[in-house]
Amino acid sequence: MAAKKKSIFDLINMKKAGEQVSWVTAYDFPTASFAEQAGMDMILVGDSLGMVVLGYSGTNPVTMEDCISHCKAVRRGAPNTFIAGDMPFGSYQVSDEDAVFNACRFIKEAQTDSIKLEGGVRVKSRIKAITGAGIPVIGHIGLTPQSSGQLGGFKAQGRDVRSAKSLIEDAGAVQEAGAFAILVEAVPPELTDFLCKYLTIPVFGIGAGPADGQLLICGDMLGLFQAFTPKFVKQYAKVAEAEINAFKAYIDDVKAKKFPSDEHVYHVIDPIEAFNELFKQYKPGCP
Repeated sequence: MAAKKKSIFDLINMKKAGEQVSWVTAYDFPTASFAEQAGMDMILVGDSLGMVVLGYSGTNPVTMEDCISHCKAVRRGAPNTFIAGDMPFGSYQVSDEDAVFNACRFIKEAQTDSIKLEGGVRVKSRIKAITGAGIPVIGHIGLTPQSSGQLGGFKAQGRDVRSAKSLIEDAGAVQEAGAFAILVEAVPPELTDFLCKYLTIPVFGIGAGPADGQLLICGDMLGLFQAFTPKFVKQYAKVAEAEINAFKAYIDDVKAKKFPSDEHVYHVIDPIEAFNELFKQYKPGCP
């Protein structure tokens, strides 16, 4: 029996009941399928695919076409899981109209259940416009990779009173604009705990300590992304190491002529003599 997809109301009620929400990023069919089989509450098709999958040094080069394509694959892999599509840099910064148009693409073309976008006070009108179009929104504050240059790089946020106050105002603006949930990234657990109590919508954390739920990048938690591992990541597998070892074993077998063996081939069904007669008709070296 297929799992029942979580709804927005389920996620909000989970906060009220004190039940944690688990979600993870996924960018392809098999990973999404495995996450759904495991019972994941939510999947985020994050613009982190730029670094984890496409090999960029950051998220900003990721396009709408990239995101839509990967969201489609994830939806095929996890038809019964709540999926959020991440709006890439440039897809909502210009105007409310652009934001609504691109958000609609996620719902219409990729069949996601919601979208996520970065920012607080500065994107309040964008969130209001998108939710006004009937599209569920997840906000994202704290360390926001798309604007990391303005934040001084990939650094924790809200560690002093001044910046914490700014983040509290951002969080309030996101909720007031109509978002049904908010993701806080790389902020102190003391601030996350306050936001969970301050806001009525679910507060999800990534590198932010205990919250109403947790998000991790699949490449980080599976040990698949080797460039770096953030401090806040708990690694549950070493997939990259396993893949490299598998490739090495395959190379060794090929070089030693151990692969393919007889169990890996399809034998002829006509008598071998018939094939030998066929082969005699062709001179070696002459196609």
